Amino acid sequence: MQPLLSDLAQNRPGDAVRRKIQELQPNPVLRLINRWVPGSEIRSWSAGLTGELITARKLDKLKRYGWFTLHAIQRPGGADIDHLAIGPAGVFAINSKRHRGKTVWYGDTALTINGSVTRHIAISQSEARRTSRALSRRFGVDVPVRPVISVVHAARLTVKSANPPVLVLEVEYLDRVLSGLSPRLAPEQVARIYEVARDARTWSG
Repeated sequence: MQPLLSDLAQNRPGDAVRRKIQELQPNPVLRLINRWVPGSEIRSWSAGLTGELITARKLDKLKRYGWFTLHAIQRPGGADIDHLAIGPAGVFAINSKRHRGKTVWYGDTALTINGSVTRHIAISQSEARRTSRALSRRFGVDVPVRPVISVVHAARLTVKSANPPVLVLEVEYLDRVLSGLSPRLAPEQVARIYEVARDARTWSG
């Protein structure tokens, strides 16, 4: 394999969100103040950053079970993958969603927040498909990717589907659930996919 030109393993959780916050407000003092202004765009992005950091801490616990994780993978067009987890159970594109104090409900195709329908499910499925295409193209064989939503700080999460197309989990159980899934990949396959995924060239097309 060619040497890495840009190693995404160096990315910190939430790096893409940090860049967005700095774009919105270059002045660090005003940026800090706006984090506490109700309804401000920076406050909203900062809440998302908190969710990504909490999710990343849970994913770090998977390392003891032979998993690798990457964060803030930038895609062409400005989109990014919050977290990518690669382990014995497969590859998972994880979207962190912080809904502090709210009620989250998930059926087969819809996820609602306090009764309002969101596009979280469709977006997560689309992200997983794009991730699979990028890895498969570079890896040379089909690499399935399962979408996951990590729900942070919700008052309550209800999942009605027994076999949902998107795995929606409270962040507290994220590492436990993923590590408990049936193995699909051998250790050498996990390591190989991780080496491909951490190379920025994989995501440039």
